[in-house]
Amino acid sequence: MTASPETKAALQRLSLTGFLTLLLIALMMGANHVAARTAFNHGVDVVTAVVFRSSVTALVVALILWQQKVSFHLTGRQQKKLLVIGALIAVQSVCLYSSVARLPVALALLGFNTYPLTTALWARLLYGHRPERAVLWAMPVLLLGLALALDVLGAASGLGAAQHWGQIGVGVAYALAASATFGLALVITQHEAAEVDGRLRTFTTMATVAVLAGVVAFSQSGLHLPNAPLGWWGLGALTFLYGTAFTIMFTVLPKLGVVGNSAIMNVEPVFALVLAWALLGQSIAMVQVIGALVVVATVMWLGLRKR
Repeated sequence: MTASPETKAALQRLSLTGFLTLLLIALMMGANHVAARTAFNHGVDVVTAVVFRSSVTALVVALILWQQKVSFHLTGRQQKKLLVIGALIAVQSVCLYSSVARLPVALALLGFNTYPLTTALWARLLYGHRPERAVLWAMPVLLLGLALALDVLGAASGLGAAQHWGQIGVGVAYALAASATFGLALVITQHEAAEVDGRLRTFTTMATVAVLAGVVAFSQSGLHLPNAPLGWWGLGALTFLYGTAFTIMFTVLPKLGVVGNSAIMNVEPVFALVLAWALLGQSIAMVQVIGALVVVATVMWLGLRKR
């Protein structure tokens, strides 16, 4: 079958501009989490980071909506579903940053990157969708790679399984919780809010996250601001990087016609691994690096396969 002119054009755009844009987004997302770890190391708590990040992103997207005159009209059902999606992303954001605060950044992101599996599980449970054969084949490979990356037996760390999991268990639990909530948000978005403009959906999600995180922060001890200049750099960088990456993702990518190839952005843990080693001094054993590459390659294969 001959590809349509539109398909050929999209592939041509992907070959350079689109591909580089996707890699840029992955780099910024990985750097965002490294910056977050820097902020956490200097007095910032997880909820404060989520408040700053989500508030600024919501404001930027709101300005884009206003400038592009996007309609804010939503049905009652859409409003309810978007609130649910926003609440799920709020939980996912807190869980993922909580994992980043406890684990090497790359390992936290690898645990989160199991979300293709949790997405398939939620789709099966909520909508009766059978997982594609490719997903079923990928599951054991993905889990094997994750087991190597996390050093589940404690061999690479030399601590033994019990002591090793005593150190990483809570962080891994947070990463998997982030994966589960994000997968659920994706499934609900696909089935209940797919017709909502992506820019408007992003704004409502980020605004909901900002409000919920703010309520949690001020119902406890308020915002925990940095106690050192490096913490301010980290907080500012994570806010800028996250907001910029999301703005590009929902305003530039649709025009480039490369949304179907967004799995390329799953190289984010690899970028995070390099940045965390260079900037934070974090390193993991070679067998863990191999496991990380297995996870990344499997997730990218799932996203880029022909359907």
